[in-house]
Amino acid sequence: MTEKQLLELLHKTLAENLLARIQDPDAKSADLNVARQFLKDNHIDALPADGSPLADLDEDADLSEMRPN
Repeated sequence: MTEKQLLELLHKTLAENLLARIQDPDAKSADLNVARQFLKDNHIDALPADGSPLADLDEDADLSEMRPN
């Protein structure tokens, strides 16, 4: 196995295990945070597409109640 194949396998295995952990109803916030950081480190961003649940969240947001820190 080449080094590239080994790293690809490691990346795939980590992603599969993270997915299983966050799909577990008993997932802890630390599990979700590790998955979030994994996505961020791999430059994975969620952009709202028309009609998607993420876009619906954006439309439902009441920004008038948001206050800067």
